[in-house]
Amino acid sequence: MKIGMVGLGRMGGNMVERLRRDGHEVIGYSRSNTQQAKDLTDLVSQLPTPRVVWLMVPSGNVTQRNVDEMMKLLEPGDVLIDGGNSNFRDSIRRASELEAQGILWADCGTSGGIWGLTEGYSLMVGASPDAFGIIEPLCVTLAPPNGYAHVGAAGAGHFVKMVHNGIEYGMMQSFAEGFEIMRASKEFELDLHQVAQVWQQGSVVRSWLLDLAASAFEKDPDLTELKGFAEDSGEGRWTVLEAVNSGVAAPAISAALYARFVSQQEDSFAMKVVAALRREFGGHAVKAE
Repeated sequence: MKIGMVGLGRMGGNMVERLRRDGHEVIGYSRSNTQQAKDLTDLVSQLPTPRVVWLMVPSGNVTQRNVDEMMKLLEPGDVLIDGGNSNFRDSIRRASELEAQGILWADCGTSGGIWGLTEGYSLMVGASPDAFGIIEPLCVTLAPPNGYAHVGAAGAGHFVKMVHNGIEYGMMQSFAEGFEIMRASKEFELDLHQVAQVWQQGSVVRSWLLDLAASAFEKDPDLTELKGFAEDSGEGRWTVLEAVNSGVAAPAISAALYARFVSQQEDSFAMKVVAALRREFGGHAVKAE
């Protein structure tokens, strides 16, 4: 299958590589890399119909700018995929606007971070049956076995990904607080890397996040290279707001979000753990001491 990929950063670049390894032909474009396509018009001109273009760019204004441009370039029957972390309400609106022109839409919540190239990506797709049918071969390649799903109509993919990231907030915060409690112990001098390794084997809290914690502590036992600062990238806020709108209690996710706010004002070891986990799984930027 031949597609266009707009955005060749940590996620987009690795996705392109995984697709190519499985025989797909990908025309890539980013503002900093114009070797394959000099601009979006050139990218679209190189694609067969129905054209499929996958956006892997930051949410908000950058995504909107690319969607607006694609609305001018794509034709009825073509498919535009947003694989970034857009707000699901924006995705519903964009799908409706594209549908009016006969252009198909898919919002694909994408999780896997910098490890997706080798491990595969978890894909949560919101789309019409027609759009999903066209892009499913891409999902088969990008995801591990049973790692993708057509979760509903336009917007559903980004809604599920939003909640996924809200849960991620809570899980990371729990690990962060637990490791800080152990580090603060006056009775014991605990090796946090050792503890994380033990928990990896048979413990009910074993998980990929714990594996990443063990990796972070092995590299820097006291996380001295990091500042206890963690951004709230949007999805946590949106999850809490949707919980409020739906009358659903979400105290753990809400507390994790507020902890991110605190981290932006003062330093703490717990937030160093959160920063370390975000760097380990997603290659997210961190602040050094």
